[in-house]
Amino acid sequence: MPSLLDWLKTFWPAPLPVSLRERTLSGIGALLGLLATEIVSRSVLGASVPWFVAPMGASAVLLFAVPASPLAQPWSIVGGNLLSALTGVACARWIDDPALAAALAAGLAIVLMFQLRCLHPPGGAVALTAVIGGPEVEALGFGFALVPVLLNSLLLLLIALLFNAAMRRRYPQRIAEKPAARTHHTADRPPSDRLGVRPDDLQAVLEERGEMIDISRADLEEILLAAEQRAWRRRFGDLRCADVMSRDVVTITPDATLEVAWSQLAHHRVEALPVVQAGERLVGIITLHDFLIAQDMPWRTVGEVMTQDVFCASPDRAIVELVPVFSDRGLHQVPIVEADRRVVGILTQSDLVAALFQAGLDQALAGR
Repeated sequence: MPSLLDWLKTFWPAPLPVSLRERTLSGIGALLGLLATEIVSRSVLGASVPWFVAPMGASAVLLFAVPASPLAQPWSIVGGNLLSALTGVACARWIDDPALAAALAAGLAIVLMFQLRCLHPPGGAVALTAVIGGPEVEALGFGFALVPVLLNSLLLLLIALLFNAAMRRRYPQRIAEKPAARTHHTADRPPSDRLGVRPDDLQAVLEERGEMIDISRADLEEILLAAEQRAWRRRFGDLRCADVMSRDVVTITPDATLEVAWSQLAHHRVEALPVVQAGERLVGIITLHDFLIAQDMPWRTVGEVMTQDVFCASPDRAIVELVPVFSDRGLHQVPIVEADRRVVGILTQSDLVAALFQAGLDQALAGR
């Protein structure tokens, strides 16, 4: 049985894993956002009417301290505050008892925000303000939802968009676009989705919980992937591309003919040739797939048919980070380049499999 002291300790929250930079930016952003919103609102509306509502302080916490939260997204602040204000005004007008009107306004606003996918905690305070805000708010009627609530919300959102973009913070949150999962245009999932945690597994667990979790599914997927990669590093070590890549790379120039390129592929028994210019700098890659598309035209040059958008990696990149790249993108080889795009090696699927197999074997033998 846990002691009373143990139970009381559960009231003290765990430390937040937030950097000093993020904490500082949160405070500065909220200061600038609220100050700008207040100044603009007062200059537009004057001091004779409510030009600023207190719940904007709570909105600022979300927009600047936790911009990744689903509760802080643009539709959440605009839709949530506007809907809550309308709900509060309606309850204040149609229910005589202030206590009942205030409680019903907040409760109803929450239900409606859930329904319209704009849950925003400060909305509850906006709904209460519409009921108990006093004669000035009451005189505005439903106009209170537009001015100052909607005006304040839009201004604060605008500052948040500008500030977070300037500080290179990802806001608003966007669902990361993944490369085509079914690279072979078949019904099979990519290999990375056949093992480990899949997006539909995550969705199923979230639906089973049936609770509001203050993090987006996209962020959860990123966190899970990063955690899996850390686990792989712990298991297989910090193998880098430079440790396993082929260094004697067969390359070709853009002005070479396809006939010459094909003879190079056949002679060296490789499936792709990095295309380089002066100084061995990567400008593209030509693969067997490119040859199939350009078949019966051996007089064409490599530069005319090569793939220019080449995924490449640095020599010090961990090979476990490339597992999903090979899997989801259907790649068979990745050029390894220095910072100036000078080709120093190439990593193939065979290299990757052999390295992971050997690392796993070494670990098994060490554990005996």
